Amino acid sequence: MSNFIVTDRKTGYLLSPSVDDWLNEDHLARFVVEVIDQLDISNWKAQHWSDS
Repeated sequence: MSNFIVTDRKTGYLLSPSVDDWLNEDHLARFVVEVIDQLDISNWKAQHWSDS
């Protein structure tokens, strides 16, 4: 029996890529994230996360 670890040499990334490397500064996804970050969702979080 061997102690070798089988690897998949076709794996593209060992670590998750950064979205910052893939999206331009003016990409729509960045705008959406910025808008969502500004929303006050504290009431929603209190309702949904207190149940668990």
